[in-house]
Formats: sequence, C-alpha cells, structure tokens
Amino acid sequence: MKKIAAGLISAVAGGTMLVSGAGVASATTAHDTYLKIRDISPNPVVVKGNAETKAFFDVGASRRVEKVVLSVEPASPKYRTMRTKGIDDLEGWRYAIAFNKNDPEGKWKATAVAYNKAGRKVATDSAYFYVDVRKGRADTRISRFYASPSKVRKGRSIYFSGRLQVDDRHWEGVRGERVSIYHRASGSSAWKWVDSAKTGRGGKFYGKTRAYRSGSFKAVYRGDRELQPSTSRTDYVRVYSWRR
Repeated sequence: MKKIAAGLISAVAGGTMLVSGAGVASATTAHDTYLKIRDISPNPVVVKGNAETKAFFDVGASRRVEKVVLSVEPASPKYRTMRTKGIDDLEGWRYAIAFNKNDPEGKWKATAVAYNKAGRKVATDSAYFYVDVRKGRADTRISRFYASPSKVRKGRSIYFSGRLQVDDRHWEGVRGERVSIYHRASGSSAWKWVDSAKTGRGGKFYGKTRAYRSGSFKAVYRGDRELQPSTSRTDYVRVYSWRR
C-alpha cells in the first residue's frame, strides 16, 4: 500500500478529532472495499499525572481506497469543545495520538471513513476505547487570607479568614479540610502554631487567637493523598500596649 498524505487531528464542537491519510486506487462499491479499525492500543489509555500517553490506531483498508479519515471523540455528548491536538503519522494506516490529563475521561469512539479517488465516501467502521485519567494530587491554593484588625491592643482577639481552593479544571472551594494558622513575631525567624480551622462551604475557613506580639500570620494546608499542600500569603498585625 502506497501512502501519499498525512493529516492533523483537531477537536471541535461535538469533540471530533480528524486524522487523514491516503492510499492509491479507489473503490466504487461497498462489496469490493475493505475498511477496518483493527486495533487500538493501549486500551484503556491510562494517563498518569502530568505525563502524556500515546494511543496507537491501526486501520486496515483495501488497495482501492484512496483516502482514510479517522475521527476520535468522547462518547459522552456533554463535551462540546476540545483543543486542537497533534498526530504522529506512522507507517501504513497507523496513527498515534497523545492524551493528557485535560482530556475527558471515560468512553471514546473512533470512526474510520474511506473515500475513493473521486472523493466519495465508500466505507465506514467504528470502535470504542477508554481513557483513564489518573491525575495524582491536585494543586491547591489558599486565597483571600486576612488577619484583622491590622492594629490591635495586646490581649484582644485577632481574627483570621481565607479560602482553600483546588484546581479541578478551574479553581473551586474545598470543604472539610483542616487549615493551620501560624505566627512569626517581629524579629524572629520561627513560625509558631496558633490555631486550626476546618473549611466549610466554598472552602472558607475562620479562626482567632489572642494578640501578644506584633508579627506576621499565615495559613498552611498540609495536603492529603489527593490534594497538594499550599501556603497563603502573610498578613502583618501590629500589637500595642494600652497606656493610661
């Protein structure tokens, strides 16, 4: 089989990614045209962390087929748009497509379409495969961390607030996680624990402590098996003594 062209793989509304190639002769009737997606490997396509995993598509076509277009798309209709992806053009009717953590997880459909020399569709074949995305620990951040008031009398209360968020395609709050508050007194390099708080709706958390020395405060999330640790910005509070 003589192959004379290669193509690109792209994703548009409906999730279709196109891969094109070409053969030699043409087929004009279905009974004398052979087209088959012979193998998809690996299946499932397992993506781990930030790495990419290539899936190889082996398509068989008769010598009368002039061109083959291979499309792959998520089987679920809820995915409307996908970014453009590249393709490795291999020997014969074989292609390699790289998948990563941003690709939809679950069942996918591959469809091969054969065209004759006149550009007329003469045969189709389809097959299903699966993409298993194992993202590892997701990134987190502590946003909107404040210690208030910024100036307080010694012995009074200092209040803390902030929000723990996780990056799951977009930043969103994490509920039910413990965040610790630390204080570093002015002139010291040591951070000391002062309070802990559990995140609620929207990832919000609150805490308080007594004011004894001026210094900086920060919030720390230690992470777990699914979430990465994170630390907030620091916020300074001046503590003064009351005098008559």
